[in-house]
Amino acid sequence: MLHRPIEFTIGKRKINLSLAFAGQLVGIREVSDKIWLVSFMNYDLGFFDEDEARVEPGENPFATKVLPMSPL
Repeated sequence: MLHRPIEFTIGKRKINLSLAFAGQLVGIREVSDKIWLVSFMNYDLGFFDEDEARVEPGENPFATKVLPMSPL
């Protein structure tokens, strides 16, 4: 079954996300003037900048986290 890609409108601009999110709930929240956080489930995917008209990726939630070593 095919679905349309996620599409939302901010102001007069239409923004399309990947077809991978078709049929899924994707959240957007304004975090700064003209900067929107795009989230899926508990993961922040990136930030949409209205002036640049693009989504920039956020920090990889699955990246390995290295803890600093404690002094001896």
